Amino acid sequence: MNLLVTGAWQQAADYIEQLRKEHEVVFMQWENKDLPCEYEWVEGIIGNGIFLSHQIDKFKNLRYIQLTSAGYDRVPLDYIKEHHIEIHNARGVYSIPMAEFAITGVLQLYKQMRFFQENQKAHRWIKRRDLLELNEKTVCIVGCGSVGTECAKRFSSFGCYVVGIDLYPKENQYYEKMLSLNALDDVLTQADIVVLTVPLTEETHYLMNNSRLKKLQEGAILVNIARGAVVDIEALTVYLDKLGGVVLDVFEEEPLSEESELWNRENVIVTPHNSFVGEKNQKRLQKIIMENLKGK
Repeated sequence: MNLLVTGAWQQAADYIEQLRKEHEVVFMQWENKDLPCEYEWVEGIIGNGIFLSHQIDKFKNLRYIQLTSAGYDRVPLDYIKEHHIEIHNARGVYSIPMAEFAITGVLQLYKQMRFFQENQKAHRWIKRRDLLELNEKTVCIVGCGSVGTECAKRFSSFGCYVVGIDLYPKENQYYEKMLSLNALDDVLTQADIVVLTVPLTEETHYLMNNSRLKKLQEGAILVNIARGAVVDIEALTVYLDKLGGVVLDVFEEEPLSEESELWNRENVIVTPHNSFVGEKNQKRLQKIIMENLKGK
């Protein structure tokens, strides 16, 4: 197969020679630059956002796509399905670091770590008596795929009552129960912690809108490690004083504006779309890429 490999696969250079034992390979570092080959030459692509800069219909012989991301929001899925193009994502590659990130964010808020860090810098010895426990908290995980389930596994190990919300609910040992999206409004009123891991679709765009944010109980924590547009940020700012805290790793417009009030809110943790990073990601990604290419 004629493979176009992009720099979205960070360690591609380490495996190109291995790929060339079975395939013809051309490499391009930046997906928004000119192709180093003819569009018609390409039969398979290993990349991420290449179709944001290069129209997919130019790849007349394309039959295989391997994404380096878990999400499909950067590819024209309707076209891919219509033309029977085989597509794979990086399911499971980033789930462990993202789940660890979600736990870390909630614990930072529950244990008031910002307060203690500031006091450490100022050499102040001040105790706090309002620290919270994860034990017996109700956690609502919205999106029960690989990332959501890794989150459920970890929260349940802390003694939490974990409820899953998913488009296709099923039984899973790490959830006390899993319900359909129709049950979200009711679950939000009971949740101490809400973790968003859903893909961005028409159905999930602004899933957490003013109406749903209003349903969150006082002191609840919201974690978004999904996509920025799953949360209506303008509506969220209205409820920040009511909430126990918010952990935001993704935003509708990135980078987050320097003028955003979110930077300065005491109960908001802002990170630069970094929750997916872990030292074993590339090993997991390489395994998926090579497995999926077998026999192609």
